[in-house]
Amino acid sequence: MSDKHKDIIGSVVKISGPLVVAKNMTGSAMYDLVQLGKDKLIGEIIELKGDLASIQVYEETEGIGPGAEVHSLGEPLSVTLGPGLLTSIYDGVQRPLDVIRQNAGPFIHRGVSAPPLDLKKKWDFKPSVKKGDKLNPGDIIGTVDETELIEHKIMLPPDVSGTIKEISEGKYTIEDKIGIITSNDKKDVELKLAHKWPVRLSRPIRKKLPPDIPLITGQRTIDTFFTVMKGGTACVPGPFGSGKTVIQHQLAKYADAQVIVYVGCGERGNEMTDVLTEFPELKDPKSGLPLMKRTVLIANTSNMPVAAREASVYTGITIAEYYRDMGYSVAVMADSTSRWAEAMREISGRLEEMPGEEGYPAYMGKRIAEFYARAGRVLCNGSDERIGALSVVGAVSPPGGDLGDPVVQSTLRVVRVFWSLEDTLAFRRHFPAISWLNSYSLYADNIEEYYKKEIGKQYNVLRREAMKILQQESELQEIVRLVGEESLSPKERLVLESARSLREDFLQQDAFDDVDTYCPLEKQFALLRLVYSFYTEGMKAIDNNVDVEKLFSLPIREDIARAKYLSEIGELEKLEQEVAKKISNLKQKKETDKKE
Repeated sequence: MSDKHKDIIGSVVKISGPLVVAKNMTGSAMYDLVQLGKDKLIGEIIELKGDLASIQVYEETEGIGPGAEVHSLGEPLSVTLGPGLLTSIYDGVQRPLDVIRQNAGPFIHRGVSAPPLDLKKKWDFKPSVKKGDKLNPGDIIGTVDETELIEHKIMLPPDVSGTIKEISEGKYTIEDKIGIITSNDKKDVELKLAHKWPVRLSRPIRKKLPPDIPLITGQRTIDTFFTVMKGGTACVPGPFGSGKTVIQHQLAKYADAQVIVYVGCGERGNEMTDVLTEFPELKDPKSGLPLMKRTVLIANTSNMPVAAREASVYTGITIAEYYRDMGYSVAVMADSTSRWAEAMREISGRLEEMPGEEGYPAYMGKRIAEFYARAGRVLCNGSDERIGALSVVGAVSPPGGDLGDPVVQSTLRVVRVFWSLEDTLAFRRHFPAISWLNSYSLYADNIEEYYKKEIGKQYNVLRREAMKILQQESELQEIVRLVGEESLSPKERLVLESARSLREDFLQQDAFDDVDTYCPLEKQFALLRLVYSFYTEGMKAIDNNVDVEKLFSLPIREDIARAKYLSEIGELEKLEQEVAKKISNLKQKKETDKKE
C-alpha cells in the first residue's frame, strides 16, 4: 500500500450484489484497488462521486454490511509479470488456481489469495548486459529458461531507463535483486526478475507494423479461404453447439504462435473443466512436449463472481503483451466476449447508468474496440529491432445465434476476420462448421502476396476458383429445390458434384484423426489441386460428350474422398495424375464407341 493512500479508510454505506458503495473515500483514484471488511475482499473503484466510491468486488459480498471498513491500496489492478507464468492456471484476477487448490481445497473461499508467481523457486539468470551499459525502457537485460520451449527474456520495465550500475549472474527468486540501474535523474533502481503492470493500460511499443505473415492454423477452411494474420484479429460468433470452443482448442494447439493465452471468460463450468483437464494432457505437435509448456490458462467460469469475469480478458491480454514484447508471436483465445459484455451490463445496471441497446452500457463498443486494438504486429520497445505479434481470436455467443446482437455487431466493426459458425453445418457433422458463404477475411491482399511468394501464384487462382464453385452451388441449389436436379445441364450437375467434393473432401476436417487434424499449407495446396482437378478434367470430358453419370461413378472418386488422410504430398500428386488419366480414358472410350 502506498504511503499517500494508507490513511484512506472509508466505510460501506450500500451493497448491491458485487457492487459496494463506500463513503469517506476522498483522495482515491479511479480503478484503485481496495480491501473490504475483515476478510479483506479485493475490489476496484469504478466510479467516484464526491467522497462516495462505487466498488466492484471480485468475490462474493455475502456478510459485508454497512459500516464495514474499506482500505484503499492506492494502485490499480495489476498483474505480476515474470518467469513462471507459463504452465500456470489463473482466475480472472491472477490468483493461481492450482496453488489455491493445494492450500485450501477445490473451492475458492472468500479472502483466499496466493502469490501469482512462485516466490521460492530460483531461476538461473544469465545477464546479457554489463556494468556501464546505457539502457532504454524495454531493453533485454538477460534471460531465464522458463520452460523447454520458451526462453524468458528479462526486460527493463517500461518506466525504467538509465545506466547499469551492477548486474550479476546466478540463481534468484523473483523477489531477489539481480542488479541496480542508475536512472537519468541519478536515482538507483533495483532490478528484479519480475515487475507489475496495470491490466487496463496497454504496454508501450515503438511502432505498429503491417500484418504480412499469416497465422497458419492447419485448418483448411481458415488457412485457404479466411486467413488471419500474425497480429490480426478474428471473431467467431455462433449459436450453442456450433463448435466455437472446439475451433479455439484447435487453434490453441496448432496455430503458428509460440505462446498461447487462453481466457475462459464466463463459460460453463463443465466446458472449462474440459479445458483444464485436456490442456495439461495435450502434446505440442512441433516438439512433442506438453502444450502447457507454452500456454497460460485463465479460467473464470459463469458461477465465479461477475466482476472478476470483467477483469479476466484484461489480465489475459496484458500477459500476452508481455510475451509479445520479448519478440514472440502470441495468440490470445477469448471464450467468450459475450460473457464479458454481460458482466459489463450487470455492473452498469447496478450503477444505475443509462442503458444502451438491449441493456448493454453505451460504452460497450468502446471497450470491445480498445480490447482488440491491443492486438498487432509491432516493433517492440527497446534499443534492438525485436518484432513481436499479438493475435486475438474472440468467440462470441449471441442469444439464439442472432448475428444482429449488439456484441457481435460491435465486434465486427473492429475485427478483420469473421468466421461465421452455423449450427446446421454442425448438425450435419461438418466440422469446422464455418460458413464458406457468410465468412470473410479482410487480409485478402496481404495473404495473396505471401502465398504468391511462398507457394506460387497458382494457389491464389485455385482459392478463387474453388470459392466460385461453392458460390455457384448455392445459386443452383435454389433451382434444384424448385424443379429438381434433372432439369440441370451436365455442366451444372458437375458444378454441384464438385462443390460437394470441395465441402466434404477439402473443407471438412476430422479433429480426432492423427493425420487430418492438422494440414500443413503445402498439403492444403496439393489437396485443393486434386479436388479441383476432377472439376477441370470433368468439364473437358463433358465438352467431348462424355456421359456425366459415368464421370460421377468413377472409382477414383473414392480415392479423392480418402486423400485428406494421406500424409505424403507425393501421394496426392500421383492421385491427381491418376484422375486426369481415368477421365481421359473415358474420353477415349467415347471416341472409340463413336467410330464403331
